[in-house]
Amino acid sequence: MKTIECVPNFSEGRDKAVIGQITGVIAAVEGVRLLHVESGIGANRTVVTFAGAPDAVCEAAFRAVEKATEVIDMRTHYGAHPRFGATDVLPLVPLSGITMEETVALARALGKRIGDELRLPVYAYAAAAFDECRRDLACCRSGEYEGLEAKLATPEGKPDFGPAVFVPESGAIAVGARPVLLAYNVNLDTAGTRLAHAIACDIREKGRLVRSGNGNETRQPGLLKAVKAIGWYIEEYGKAQVSMNLCDLAVTPLHVAFEAVCERAQARGCRVTGSELVGMSPLQAILDAGKYFLAKQQRPTGVPEEELIAAAVRAMGLDELAPFDAGAKVWRCD
Repeated sequence: MKTIECVPNFSEGRDKAVIGQITGVIAAVEGVRLLHVESGIGANRTVVTFAGAPDAVCEAAFRAVEKATEVIDMRTHYGAHPRFGATDVLPLVPLSGITMEETVALARALGKRIGDELRLPVYAYAAAAFDECRRDLACCRSGEYEGLEAKLATPEGKPDFGPAVFVPESGAIAVGARPVLLAYNVNLDTAGTRLAHAIACDIREKGRLVRSGNGNETRQPGLLKAVKAIGWYIEEYGKAQVSMNLCDLAVTPLHVAFEAVCERAQARGCRVTGSELVGMSPLQAILDAGKYFLAKQQRPTGVPEEELIAAAVRAMGLDELAPFDAGAKVWRCD
């Protein structure tokens, strides 16, 4: 049976009634399983995960975007996370029985429907992008909400679907298809946003721009491939974080990203205190981390799944900010 996942990010993380209205329309679609809802007050953002048959998932996604345009007003939105729309980003992820090419076709059809029926500017991103630059979400979202009106007035900023018209209440949306991605934040014992961002530049694939003595700029790549990262301060936690997207866990696994942030934090005079998963994680990523840390401690790795998960949670401090519920946070494809 063909199964896809959808992980829309909505620009509301504080009003539970608003979030409930959006998740309610998703859960009401037959053939869709609502897997996880996670809201962040500081980021002012909610990540929703649901899965099911392709047609049902696409219908639920459309209804969620439609509801978000009704209940979220971007004119009053603020938060730590980059954003440019009420439904900021909407990726489709192939899980079983379906190719990436088929998922791309679904994403483009969904983007066209959103543009045509809801009259929103829609940017196709990741594998669904028509333009190489727009494969990168940051390219689609450049200028964020505050720069969107001016961007839409330029040839370069023309959306792939929908009108090139600024809708102040709703902004724009990026719709795409991608592999499984892990959103992961590492907590620091500092409130320094600049320090967190410096560590993010150390480890993310694109690194940082370095200015030479003659004024020329060159890009110095970071340590980790297939990793995007920024640094921010989250007031509700009283901590700065290195916030990452691990775009290909086969290239940079979860535990490798954690260890790299620990090393760079220590080199810059601060310490990692724990970490958090945003949304859900593939089970294998957690099991691999558990095996890595048990081996590092010279302990046996041939233990039950529950012990491997517990080892990963302890080593990476995944329960520092909230209890870690493996049943809710770990995606088991079976």
